[in-house]
Amino acid sequence: MSTTVTGRTQEPTPVKREPDRPPSVPTWRRKARPYLLSIPAVLIIAGILYPFILGSYYSVLNYSAINPLPSFVGFDNFSRVLSDSRFWGSVRVTLVYAVVATTVEMVLGIGIALLLNRASRIGKLFERVLILPLMVAPVIAGVIWGLMYNPQFGVINHIFGLGSTFNWLSTDMALWSVILVDVWIFTPFVAILVLAGIRSLPKEPFEASEVDGAGWFYMFRRLMLPMIWPYILVAVIFRFMDCLKIFDHVYVLTAGGPGAVTRTLQIGAYEDSIINLNYSQGSTYMFLLWVLVFITARYLVSVLGKAQRRAAGAEG
Repeated sequence: MSTTVTGRTQEPTPVKREPDRPPSVPTWRRKARPYLLSIPAVLIIAGILYPFILGSYYSVLNYSAINPLPSFVGFDNFSRVLSDSRFWGSVRVTLVYAVVATTVEMVLGIGIALLLNRASRIGKLFERVLILPLMVAPVIAGVIWGLMYNPQFGVINHIFGLGSTFNWLSTDMALWSVILVDVWIFTPFVAILVLAGIRSLPKEPFEASEVDGAGWFYMFRRLMLPMIWPYILVAVIFRFMDCLKIFDHVYVLTAGGPGAVTRTLQIGAYEDSIINLNYSQGSTYMFLLWVLVFITARYLVSVLGKAQRRAAGAEG
């Protein structure tokens, strides 16, 4: 209702309303929230630590199918495994596989990333097709490539005109054939990771160098490569660690043979634990593989930290 004062209409004064306050959260809920949010991480850690601790415990026992009531034997399993020539053969195969596969994937991945960085319709199409090998499970990839490697009706021998006598999974070729499958599956991962690093780089240094007349190779070696080096090292860490633990498509293609030329540490652990039912010796294989992976990972992560500080200009 409005009132008239000396001929003027005066509007009523609006009533001030207090702002809506959020409902108060009980004190016990505020205190419990951090613990509730940490439950998934605790479950994941427990899921990782329990098998590791159990496997480490088995490695100091003489647990097997013929000895279901094991006793403590200390480091006898380690001395037996470390004195076995098959173990050192598996170490050699695993390291050769990891070094060769990672090196080839890095070279091809960086090259593909540099090609895809050039804007073109074909490049955009290829960029979408590139991810297809990553969508294939390694076991399925092993089955597919096993059919392609078949000497009788395999498509690879037909394409290269090798006839039906050339065996890609023979003693001389088996290791390189399984490495080729790994390269086919995981080179796109390296290319995508490096391409993301290239596209995140600032354009100003490259434009200034181009104005100064610098060539493409000079800009790649002096500008691009030092700045994307952390991305490359991340790809190296992921791929090298995976190669050290490789099992799936290698076992599908060769089952560790012929003549143990593709018997990696994972396959050695599988043979002892699952086929020979010697659980303690298989656990010893896995523990020694963990030591190898841990030492390698620590070294590569330290190299990555130095590369990141150098790329940031904090270290010469």
